[in-house]
Amino acid sequence: MNNHSYNYIAHGGYSMVLNEELIIKMGDMLRIASDPTRIKIMLCLLDEGKCECNCRALGECSKCECLSCMIEKKVNDIVLETNCSQSLISHQLKTLKDADFVRTRKEGTSVYYSLKDGHVKELLSMVINHIKEEK
Repeated sequence: MNNHSYNYIAHGGYSMVLNEELIIKMGDMLRIASDPTRIKIMLCLLDEGKCECNCRALGECSKCECLSCMIEKKVNDIVLETNCSQSLISHQLKTLKDADFVRTRKEGTSVYYSLKDGHVKELLSMVINHIKEEK
């Protein structure tokens, strides 16, 4: 493996050194997030109607402070919304959970899924905004 490192200057002005290992992890995360079924699941776990910021649209809201638009759903709810099989959704939810895109909460025999944090919402929002940009 190449030991080269890359200096990354973030939007906020702070600097960070990215080595090959971190770049490979970034690629893995983006690969996992790029699957259409996983995208549907992540979008399913957002409810813009519950967003308490002023923009009211995922494509315009990348850093909702309250994160009230990130809701919990059971597998069956996600199956109905995505029109995918239960086994496919369960498999993809496990992949998303293992990659820290979603989290779970157990209540009795029920398992509820939600987005892990605001970074996932921000990632979805940035992709939508990038697609909507005029060329």
